[in-house]
Amino acid sequence: MSELKLYGYWRSSATYRVRLALEIKQLSYQQFPVDLIAQGGEQHSEVFHQLNASELVPVLVDGDFVLNQSLAIIEYLDDHYPQSRLIPVSGEAKYRVLSLAHDIAMDIHPLNNLRVLQYLSQNLAVDEPKKTQWYQHWIAVGFRAIEEKLTISAGQYCIGDALSLADICLIPQVYNAERFAVDMSPYPNMMRITQMLRERADFHSAAPESCR
Repeated sequence: MSELKLYGYWRSSATYRVRLALEIKQLSYQQFPVDLIAQGGEQHSEVFHQLNASELVPVLVDGDFVLNQSLAIIEYLDDHYPQSRLIPVSGEAKYRVLSLAHDIAMDIHPLNNLRVLQYLSQNLAVDEPKKTQWYQHWIAVGFRAIEEKLTISAGQYCIGDALSLADICLIPQVYNAERFAVDMSPYPNMMRITQMLRERADFHSAAPESCR
């Protein structure tokens, strides 16, 4: 079996999700940093463009197979390395996990992606306070809904008592919210799960500060 290669940025939420999946599954992988900030962003280089024409991280390479999009990568890992599955194989639990993961990865995260924030600053001349206001507003809109859903779905984890893709999406989004000084006190369910998961060795290994 060839060693997995992960191209990503240490603070990228999407890359963080994939690192969590790899660590939880205890898979050996080599990290290839792609600096999204320096010199206009290495993601725009010709070399990286050949890996992913979308010029976004992460990208996973498994032998001669190249795949982008964090949720697709994690589903691929579940199918090909099924230890510690993160998406239930079938049943209602599968769709509950996917639904909550999509709430975070598809509705909350894209509005606060780096390229969106850069466009606000560089193209629309939005100043830093207003850019932060934009970030905090959309996080609050999304987090209020997630917190309400967790009152129904959560057990030990986001969906019942099994660690899942939903948890893997939650942790990076909370990390980013804290970076932008979002008040997390209205979200006790989210913070209970976050604090518990941060105590796990695999989550610590995947944390941004462990990957600089």
